[in-house]
Amino acid sequence: MTCHRGSDEGSRAMVRSGLNATAASLLGFLHEGPMTGWDLVAVAQQRIGSFWTLTQSQVYRELAAMANAGLVTVGPPGRRDRKPYTITDEGRAAFREWLEQRPGLEQIRFPLLVTIMFADHLPPERLGAAIAEHRAIHRERLAGYEQARGELRELGNADFRLATLEFGIRYEQAVLDWFEQLPEVLPSVALADPESSTAGSHGP
Repeated sequence: MTCHRGSDEGSRAMVRSGLNATAASLLGFLHEGPMTGWDLVAVAQQRIGSFWTLTQSQVYRELAAMANAGLVTVGPPGRRDRKPYTITDEGRAAFREWLEQRPGLEQIRFPLLVTIMFADHLPPERLGAAIAEHRAIHRERLAGYEQARGELRELGNADFRLATLEFGIRYEQAVLDWFEQLPEVLPSVALADPESSTAGSHGP
């Protein structure tokens, strides 16, 4: 009885304090059916990894907290000792409550910009190489997003996923436009040809 009461108290406390976006996204995916932690990591990386970072340790930590709070249940181990998680009615209610709240503001983290900010301490050729590498990466990301957009359109009934993917496409296009005008702002930095940079890159 004591353990059950503690679980109820933990559940109410978690709902009162509000889910974080990582926990909420896991509950969102669990609406599609039971998934193991491994499944959730893979799905999250595929669907929201471009704009929301989830590590494996974060996923399992949130799942454990939500299980203690009664927002998900844990099934018996299956293949490779992986346990499936299932969203509960209380988990669905907590997810809806989170979804109805005002989203927080985004915080852009672009490490290359920090390098450029202090690039007067860096040889121009090193900066040019870093810019060329990142430019190639963003070109590859854009190509991947555009391919995914075509696949989603064929599936149909994916308007919300397409909307988030379109943001990724527009973002990558904006970044590449910024790279295009960099030579005008940084005339002292020799920038490699983007096509040759892309051809020599194999991803991040």
